[in-house]
Amino acid sequence: MAISDVARRNHQELFPGHISMLTRTDPELIEIFDNFAFDEVLRHGNLDTRTRLMVQLAAMIACQAVSEYRVMLGAALTAGVTPVEAKEIVYQTVPYVGMAKVFDFLHATNDVLTERGVELPLPGQSTTAPKTRLEQGLAVQKQIVGAERVEGLHASAPQDEQHIQRYLSVNCFGDHLTRTGLDVPTRELLTFAMLVSLGGCEAQVKGHVAANLNVGNDRARLIGVLTQLIPFIGYPRTLNGLRVLDEVTL
Repeated sequence: MAISDVARRNHQELFPGHISMLTRTDPELIEIFDNFAFDEVLRHGNLDTRTRLMVQLAAMIACQAVSEYRVMLGAALTAGVTPVEAKEIVYQTVPYVGMAKVFDFLHATNDVLTERGVELPLPGQSTTAPKTRLEQGLAVQKQIVGAERVEGLHASAPQDEQHIQRYLSVNCFGDHLTRTGLDVPTRELLTFAMLVSLGGCEAQVKGHVAANLNVGNDRARLIGVLTQLIPFIGYPRTLNGLRVLDEVTL
């Protein structure tokens, strides 16, 4: 088997002039992977290159693949993902993956940006203030999840869980989903990719399939995301995500 011309061309566009050491030590595996990830998989779906790389970066954070993340972040920047977008991907993962897992990726992102001459910190993207984050968070939560669903969650939660529902509105949505730098449909694609890649989050995946549909990301687009994740997260988690998608959309 040899690496196809299409795979070579797509790889060269993302990693100009780079030749992996693995082509020397593990040529058979690299031929299989590159032909799959940079040729065969790219034939399916309509995700543009930037969106494809962004959802893959979010998935790599969820999978804790920091070395591959560094490499793919460089490719994403080469493909036109902006430094602000790159940082927003990392920030977006915090309420879903947790800072304990995101911490190393934040530093990795800063390292890659600094190596490329990007001055830090980047311009702020927050749109809320302490007095407005709950109101604005509820507004975007209702836009994404649905007003009736959100009001039902707050109304039905036991008294000793009310603070968690408030945190979801004020922190998850108010602090993060209201930020500029990425639009809401893109943020929902990132969330879908993260939750599928984490594994064991099928209930949340189901909720965010519905949320994606609410903000304009249809079944075909979500299948496109799952397809582009296969080479990096494997089949079990991808198929679990597909099963949940089918439950909601078929």
